[in-house]
Amino acid sequence: MDAFEAKALATDPTHPDTIPMSFTTSLTNHFLIAMPGLQDPNFARTVTYVCEHTEQGAMGIVINRPMDIRLGEMLDQLDITSSDRQVLDALVYLGGPVQPERGFVLHSAGEGFDSTLSITPEISVTTSRDVLEAIAEGKGPTHRLIALGYAGWGGGQLEEEMSANAWLSGPADEEIIFSLKADERWQAAAHLLGVDMNLLSGEAGHA
Repeated sequence: MDAFEAKALATDPTHPDTIPMSFTTSLTNHFLIAMPGLQDPNFARTVTYVCEHTEQGAMGIVINRPMDIRLGEMLDQLDITSSDRQVLDALVYLGGPVQPERGFVLHSAGEGFDSTLSITPEISVTTSRDVLEAIAEGKGPTHRLIALGYAGWGGGQLEEEMSANAWLSGPADEEIIFSLKADERWQAAAHLLGVDMNLLSGEAGHA
């Protein structure tokens, strides 16, 4: 199977602000920052960018877990060619434990692609092959993060985890997603909320 097949996100591609009246705690376009006490190996010390959060569940991309492969290897598997060394050497991230064979490109908004979810006027996520072809040709989005897999929660699951103090949450920041080094993103995302992770014990919590 094509590792980056064109397939729509398993979420409603409507504007993230279009949510039921009874649902008032959407974390769309927010960071989920793992608390020090979160021991799940899939999410320990991670920052997840929430692409969509409704009453039906949530979907996000972990932005600080680079893998041991580079974009050039991914392009080779898809028979996409590029001579741009910066493109070929770009990091590929482990976006989460769900469907790790599927590719996602989190990117600055602009050109539309075959399967794109607009999260905000500034940020979109695309799952179709054409975004990789554009990147390979040097015509892709200016800012992007390529990931395999995603993080998913069923209806009410994320709310339960928030209540259990597994996560900090706060509005996302594009510079942290696209510009900061991967190993600095967890601390930096917490600092946006005035939190120093070094001062929190594994028992601490913050809702």
